[in-house]
Amino acid sequence: MNSKKVETFFFSTLGVIAAFAILVAINLIFSSVRSGRFDLTEDKVYTLSEGTRAILKKLDTPVTIRYYYTQDDDVNVPAFIKNYARRVEDLLHEYQTLAPKFIKLEKLDPQPDTDAEDSANLDGIDGQMLQTGDRLFHGVSFTCLDQKENITFLAPQRERLLEYDVSRAISRVMVAEKPTIGVISALPLFGTPASPQMMRMGQFQGAPAWMAINELKADFEVQEIQMTETAIPDDVDVLLVVHPKNISEGLEYAIDQFVVGGGKLIAMVDPLSVMDQSGGQQNPMMGQQQQQTSSSLDRLFGAWGVKYDKSKVVADKTLRTRVGGPQGQPQENPTVLSVTGENVNTNDISTSQIGNLLMAFAGAFTNSAPADGLKQTALLETTPSSQLVDGFLARMSGQAIMNDFKSDDTKRALAIRLSGKFKTAFPDGKPGASGPTEEEKKDDEKKADSSHLKESAEDNHVILVSDADMIHEQFCVRVQNFFGTRLATPFSANLNLLQNFVEQMAGDSNLINARSRAIKARPFTVIAKMRTEAEEGYRSKIKDLEADLQETQRRLNELQRSKEDANQKFIMSPEQKKELENFRQKQVETNKKLKSLRKDLRKDIDSLENRLKWSNILGMPAIVIVIGLMIGLIKRSKTAAR
Repeated sequence: MNSKKVETFFFSTLGVIAAFAILVAINLIFSSVRSGRFDLTEDKVYTLSEGTRAILKKLDTPVTIRYYYTQDDDVNVPAFIKNYARRVEDLLHEYQTLAPKFIKLEKLDPQPDTDAEDSANLDGIDGQMLQTGDRLFHGVSFTCLDQKENITFLAPQRERLLEYDVSRAISRVMVAEKPTIGVISALPLFGTPASPQMMRMGQFQGAPAWMAINELKADFEVQEIQMTETAIPDDVDVLLVVHPKNISEGLEYAIDQFVVGGGKLIAMVDPLSVMDQSGGQQNPMMGQQQQQTSSSLDRLFGAWGVKYDKSKVVADKTLRTRVGGPQGQPQENPTVLSVTGENVNTNDISTSQIGNLLMAFAGAFTNSAPADGLKQTALLETTPSSQLVDGFLARMSGQAIMNDFKSDDTKRALAIRLSGKFKTAFPDGKPGASGPTEEEKKDDEKKADSSHLKESAEDNHVILVSDADMIHEQFCVRVQNFFGTRLATPFSANLNLLQNFVEQMAGDSNLINARSRAIKARPFTVIAKMRTEAEEGYRSKIKDLEADLQETQRRLNELQRSKEDANQKFIMSPEQKKELENFRQKQVETNKKLKSLRKDLRKDIDSLENRLKWSNILGMPAIVIVIGLMIGLIKRSKTAAR
């Protein structure tokens, strides 16, 4: 008996030791083999994208990546930065694993007065001052031959953009010359200098350039082209036209010839520009009055078969966004669109994995039948629950549009791509060329005929977007101060979309997948649909009560105006007093009913949201509990059977 106990104890101890040794061995093996990790996230966040893999496959010259990170225990580095640093190092090792012959990874700890610190300074990696006064280095430098790119500071807020930032830097050092992007706009995209009035007030700095321009400058040579120009420079590879308000015929002709000659065009027009300050300083998103501002390329659109009404704004009940309304009260606005998932063309490389977009007072390319030789592809669309409203109505409150909303069950294109051979919109040549006399025009006509292009020799591409304001910071990023550094955290993928368009047009589309997955929205689409259905049940009642309220107010006003003598307006007969009191009582009752209906509507919507949220939260634990109970019952029945 004792021998059996000793034997059992002996084998049990050996079993525990053996199991422990196996676990340690497995841990060591998998910690040393990075490629053995499994990425179980839905979007494969921790797996390098196909775009990054394509960039690494094209490498034919070694690229040195120097990763600078302060590891001194005496430096009080926040825990979230330490954790982020591990993830950065893991990602860089993934790059090295995929291209071991061409990616050389160096990890440096820039301690004070060391060669690593000197190297960081030479590479442009600046240490950030922590609140404790210590300097924290956390940046990356990329070098290939004489080309150099760097990320001066890796902020955790940009973690979802980390792969894109690294892949972009590698792609940039591999290219000797950057493509040139020409930018034409009636908006101050490049910033504005300080005016004399601002300087008298002590403000010596004007408005900075838009972040969209700064982002493009990181990848391309960006060249500003004034609205007064009548020619596109020969070195421009891609032309970006943003809100071409009151464009001249000469400049539109130049754009036409640029496209027919094979140049790539991205045009962002707008039926109601929030950022166009020429119409006033008020913001229509707050329900304030503002002169309508619009832009279009009428002649080009006509030649390409594109239908676009610059006086109409798209309203969509399903894509509506909750924004500030009159007196700062938040309200649902159907003309401010939150475009996600189902409304994006997933078959196009530039939008296949794009995140949520925010478009305010956008127009639409409606029922467009492109001209012969052209193919049209919708990149962004509304839902069928949409309609077009006049621009002046869009400047009013969103509630007014919701009350009279009449969907025509039609999807409308918010962004399109035209592909094929483009024909000129100016068949008679350059406009305004009839200045000289008849004798002097002969030579000019011969020169014009030789330089004027009537049709593109090869297939070309043009992208049209119906909103120009979307690339301003107000609609895409939140700016934060991080240890003295101004950082922008995106809340929409608007800038990503612009970058995707430009990169694709400039000829390098491999970065698109790396960027597009950076922002992924998962809205409650079921809630949005159920909310729309719930609102329909109350909409007619609310509208009828509001009509009664307006009629009551009108009769009250007529009653007061019916007194010819101004002094008699303050003296009423008993009948008039009674009638006025009845009117006022009806007004109070109507307001109460309206308030009650809106409260019930909000209650139903909140109830729908809460039910779905709690079902999502409790559903999985409930399933696990049920499965556990079933397994327990099965085991118990088997044990009892023995």
